[in-house]
Amino acid sequence: MVVRNTVQVGDPLLRAHCAEIADPGAPEVRAMAEDLRDTLSDWVDRTGYGRGIAAPQIGHSVRLVHARLGEDPVLVNPVITARGEPAWEPWETCLSLSVGLFGRVPRSAWVEVSYLTPDGSARRLRAEGDLAHLLQHEIDHLDRVLTVDRMRRDTMCTRGEFEGRHRADSPYRS
Repeated sequence: MVVRNTVQVGDPLLRAHCAEIADPGAPEVRAMAEDLRDTLSDWVDRTGYGRGIAAPQIGHSVRLVHARLGEDPVLVNPVITARGEPAWEPWETCLSLSVGLFGRVPRSAWVEVSYLTPDGSARRLRAEGDLAHLLQHEIDHLDRVLTVDRMRRDTMCTRGEFEGRHRADSPYRS
């Protein structure tokens, strides 16, 4: 198990261009996917938070995501190809905020995503609800957009305030 340090807001790596991955099955891509999985698992074990993580969050400027929701946990070169109008404002935080700041973020209730699996198979997915929310957040990382860029300023709160007032009404309720 390899747990990587998580790049924090303010580090220019989170705003760097993320290159497409030419060979999804390359050993270095598999290793990076395992590091993403292990780092996310560590966050969940330590904090109780974390549903996904993107490669820039562990210092790699490539289009790779590990998600704990959905059929395929590893998405290579994911792109949102269609989305509904922003229809809800779920609570968000981010590992790159050390799960210390929360706020509501306008998100589409559904998205369509095209991506490759680690074996190179092309896939399309229509996601709704929590999975749509998660994919929008993680793919934003690949597009150099952070949750603080989208967060409604009037809803921002610390982790303690969130847990005391809002957790039951969030994707982190369980």
